[in-house]
Amino acid sequence: MTNQQNTRRQFLAASSVTAFAAMAGCMDRVNSAIPNVNDGNGGDSSPNGNESDSSNDIDEIESPELTVETEYNSREKFKQPGKQLDDFENLEPWEVSRGSGEADQNITFDGSQSIRLSAKNNQNIILSRQIEKTDMSDLDVSMAVRTSTPSNIAIDIRLVDIYGGYAHHQLRSVTYGESDVDWFRTCPGVFEQSSMPLEREVVEEIQIIIYNTGDAEVWVDDLRTHKKPDNGYVILSWDDGTPDFYERASPLHDEYDVNAVQAAVRQWTRNQREGVMTVAQLKERQEAGDQIVAHGTHTRLAEMEENDLENALRRDKNWAVQNELEGGHFLVYPHNSFDKTVHDIASNYYYAGGFNQSGNVNLTGVHGFDPLALPRTIGSNLDIATRCIDLAAEHRQCTILNFHEFEINNTIDENEYEKLLQHINDTDNVEVINYDDLWKMRRAGH
Repeated sequence: MTNQQNTRRQFLAASSVTAFAAMAGCMDRVNSAIPNVNDGNGGDSSPNGNESDSSNDIDEIESPELTVETEYNSREKFKQPGKQLDDFENLEPWEVSRGSGEADQNITFDGSQSIRLSAKNNQNIILSRQIEKTDMSDLDVSMAVRTSTPSNIAIDIRLVDIYGGYAHHQLRSVTYGESDVDWFRTCPGVFEQSSMPLEREVVEEIQIIIYNTGDAEVWVDDLRTHKKPDNGYVILSWDDGTPDFYERASPLHDEYDVNAVQAAVRQWTRNQREGVMTVAQLKERQEAGDQIVAHGTHTRLAEMEENDLENALRRDKNWAVQNELEGGHFLVYPHNSFDKTVHDIASNYYYAGGFNQSGNVNLTGVHGFDPLALPRTIGSNLDIATRCIDLAAEHRQCTILNFHEFEINNTIDENEYEKLLQHINDTDNVEVINYDDLWKMRRAGH
């Protein structure tokens, strides 16, 4: 996978964020409190509208048995976690101050309509509404999104307090491809705040901002809130199963007593390709505490024929089962390539993973993300990586940092990597976890 940090698809110039940070918009105040802001339209009628009664203790949540096929479609089973904030059945409280927006009754995530947002020629989109003064100090926010222009946009949920302070919660990149990825839920982590940080106890405005580098078409629906966990989290994710990790990174992990997630390519490992860890080495690292997950066929999954894709994903999962790779429930899309078909087929074999990958800070809340559309940050810059750690700790969210080999430009060098591990060790309120830990928190359903 190449580092696409400097392409148009890895948003966005800081000036874009700054320009829109100044815009609070003017709109009528409505008497709507979080949660369940529905303005008399029947409340939250979804089967998952109320907070889950699942256990708060993730240690009590058992992992599914490692089988070739999944027991259930995780994206359907956990489609609507947390509590509904707005169902977009009544658009009167919302104001579009940039771009255009209209109700759409043909493309919906839940209920009878969504809101379709659009803009052309690099124009960004701002949709906003005021709410009754609300304490969101212990809440994350998610929403369902669909877009026909996934490579052109970044998605921002901006919270504004009564003093004008704000925080941007951004999904920096959806996918590198052009195809429709269908509806997915994003629970974006904090990207940056105003110089006077957001007072989350007194939030009075929500803005949905779509950053656009071309033409943008986006549908949003089902805005929800989720309880924050007690801690922040980091996942150290290494792709391709190279000896570089085995020989150089794993001794550092052992020294600092932290685990890693390794995405192994079945064909490369099975065929004993030069420069790839063996099954024995992968299992050795599994015994040491690492998690071995699937990295697909290492081709662009969205470009494969449907039958070929189905066969490939099934063989990958079967290989993990036969070799007792306990992380076989989880998948990393090669090249950040996925679409609706990939999501549909992958859910037959995998519970979580995916990835919207960015070269900048790209965090997630732990209770509201789409199981097969998790965000990662490319680990090519030590300052960005340490900022991810600091934000995860401060806002009790999760950062997934992605690495390959120390000598290539999408990965910090060995000395910087040790500094990163030391920074994690020195940072309070952040814990290194793996995908299974994160998936358990997601299933807790707050």
